[in-house]
Amino acid sequence: MAPSDITDSAPEPAPDRAPVSTGITGLDPHLKRLALVVVIGTIMSILDTTIVNVAIATLARDFRAPLSSVQWVSTGYLLALATVIPLTGWAVEHFGAKRMWIVSLALFLVGSALSGAAWSIQSLIVFRVLQGFGGGMIMPIGQSIMASAAGPQRMGRVMSVLGVPMLLGPVLGPVLGGLIVDTVSWRWIFYVNIPIGIVAIVLALRILPGHERLTAAHKLDVVGFLLLSPGLALLVYGLAQAGQGSPLSVWLPMVVGAAMIAGFVLHALRTKITPLIDVLLFRNRSFASSAVTTFLFGGALFGGMLLLPLYYQVVRGQSALSAGLLMAPQGIGAAVVMPLAGRLTDRYGAGRIVPGGLLVAVLGTLLYTQLGAHTSFALLAVSLFVRGIGFGFVMMPAISAAYQTLSHVEVPRASTAINIVQRVGGSIGTALVAVVLDHQIVTQIHGLAGGLSGVSTAPLAERVRFVQPLASAFGHTFWWVVGMTVVALVPALLMAARPPGLGSAPEMSAATLVE
Repeated sequence: MAPSDITDSAPEPAPDRAPVSTGITGLDPHLKRLALVVVIGTIMSILDTTIVNVAIATLARDFRAPLSSVQWVSTGYLLALATVIPLTGWAVEHFGAKRMWIVSLALFLVGSALSGAAWSIQSLIVFRVLQGFGGGMIMPIGQSIMASAAGPQRMGRVMSVLGVPMLLGPVLGPVLGGLIVDTVSWRWIFYVNIPIGIVAIVLALRILPGHERLTAAHKLDVVGFLLLSPGLALLVYGLAQAGQGSPLSVWLPMVVGAAMIAGFVLHALRTKITPLIDVLLFRNRSFASSAVTTFLFGGALFGGMLLLPLYYQVVRGQSALSAGLLMAPQGIGAAVVMPLAGRLTDRYGAGRIVPGGLLVAVLGTLLYTQLGAHTSFALLAVSLFVRGIGFGFVMMPAISAAYQTLSHVEVPRASTAINIVQRVGGSIGTALVAVVLDHQIVTQIHGLAGGLSGVSTAPLAERVRFVQPLASAFGHTFWWVVGMTVVALVPALLMAARPPGLGSAPEMSAATLVE
């Protein structure tokens, strides 16, 4: 949900032809057609970050797999997104935006088709990673295409168009996923991408400019890629194994993963070529505080989005569609306040907006720590709407603050780093709450083995007896989500408590990103 990388290698922007305004009105027909192509492609990858959550319980049952394994359907996708983002700028420079746009769409479609045909939880995870490799490039390439075509004076209207999928994803994803799971099959969560993706490819072939002026591609940081990507995967894998395997299977991958990430940092500081992540950016206090806030926020957001549909389905017996509809208030709350949050941040500074948003998010999440077997759905919906409002005042303001004190040249590198940080935070948060939930289920229900998978395979009479202990397990797990949100207050308080200065990149202001 974060804005993706606008590569600094894009062709020179077209001259301005219209006054600054918001919305798609006033854009010339060619730019509208480009926007249509980009939105159709981006909405698929954004929806796929949330659409699967309502199918987690179904996947666990159908594949008879523990939650620690099934959560990798979401975690693997997020890690794949994070892995491929820093490669996007190099690929566009080397092969061109149109060609890479079509390749990324095709890769996403192949991953979607294979995910729908998966025969085991292991094969589904592998195919979701493949899908994520394509999906991770879609948003930054699309944003680069639009940025180079629009020019700075029309960036606000362009960002308003690209912001539509980001606003609709958290609302429509769970609802659409639930509808598909209940009426057809979980496999169509992935198959539905195929006709949309084919239309997107056909439109791209016809509308995107075919003769691009390629720049000399910078040298790819192969060593950095081989250190960072496996390091992140091993770290998250070890975390996901906690409570499931031997201490060696937990600590060995975590230690090796952490060592590889540390090795990447040393490499990035010493390399003569452009590193995958410019770690020197973290010397800037405003950027560092924004990055840490975004990391923790990503963990709380995606971790909570794994827990909520499971609670509604496993404890309350709701269908996947009902669970998706019950999730919608969070996305609606965020969508309602995001434009206001952008304007307030530009006026007063992120340091005065983000901490308040985090406190509101904590307030909206506290009720979920007290979950019971019969907690009012209306009360839960109101609480989730409040949580969404809080997140709406955190998402774009925190990201915008990362660019506030950077030069224009540093903005693309900062965008890459922030996108990676948010998705890694989301993957770690998802893995963490899955481990905690399984542990809490075993703790609350004495004599039960296997955590959530043990519940799903138990006789019906036993499952009825499990309802209240299960609700308590979910409530205790939500304290971890609250904890991540509270800890995010510490770096948020270090953000600059002043409006962005004139030196900030105008297209990266908070209001521009969300209007």
